[in-house]
Amino acid sequence: MDIRNLKGSIVALVTPFHPDGSVNFEKLRELTEWHIENGTDAILALGTTGESSTMTHEEDDAVLQTVIAAAAGRVPVIAGTGSNATQTMLEKSLRAQELGADGLLLITPYYNKGNGEGICRHFTAVADAVSIPCILYNVPGRTGCSISVENVERLARHPNICGIKEASGDMSYAMKIAHCISPDFALWCGNDDITIPLLSIGGSGVISVWANIMPRQCHDMVMDYLEGRQDQALAAAKRYLALMNGLFLEVNPIPVKTALNLMGMDAGPFRLPLCEMSGAGQERLRGLLREAGLVQ
Repeated sequence: MDIRNLKGSIVALVTPFHPDGSVNFEKLRELTEWHIENGTDAILALGTTGESSTMTHEEDDAVLQTVIAAAAGRVPVIAGTGSNATQTMLEKSLRAQELGADGLLLITPYYNKGNGEGICRHFTAVADAVSIPCILYNVPGRTGCSISVENVERLARHPNICGIKEASGDMSYAMKIAHCISPDFALWCGNDDITIPLLSIGGSGVISVWANIMPRQCHDMVMDYLEGRQDQALAAAKRYLALMNGLFLEVNPIPVKTALNLMGMDAGPFRLPLCEMSGAGQERLRGLLREAGLVQ
């Protein structure tokens, strides 16, 4: 499916695990179906929220295959194939394309970071080699480096780079790259709490953690804004802002998987170095879920 003109809510899907830490593929299929039934416009598998950094390449393949099969062409499936090693990212990207992904999410190199020219080549190496569209992923809080405005301008001209997930939380940076938005290059919000501001400068939607627990509300908020019902969209954003922020009480995806478990959705445990939330954190999160009507 074509993701170049996609708008709406893309869920950054969790990867559910069994108590022993193995992937719960049955639950993964259930979550995929639930998202499609509740209006999610596309599914991102193997992103940060999916704990892909703790999974083997074989597990990555199996998760992606499961989501693609469960989606069955009803919504696009985007694969997170990033790595701090460009060659590894290239190999993972070619494999995701082979398995049937509709697009790729490519993160900046973390730990080794890369200089400006190296970061540009990091993305270009993959975009040149694959035939499915690529979305850049700027999240300096995770990676320790950012895609410079100049590199966004360069990369936005690449025929196979169709957008950027902007997750710095820096509206000044977002404004500086907004002029790159075109029919061929989309801006996607990577921070649920500023979805409305990014939509206001031309964004196409959100790649969302919050959508894991409230997919219909996330979709409706984005589409309300894009279709001219801005007051309704803003009201929803304000109503659920505390919960969106509550999903980052601890490092993502600990709170969102905890929320799913509290809701009875059986997302399972985490893989180290992630572990369960503190008792106080869980109680605070439970209160926010209760206020949103998601738990008793």
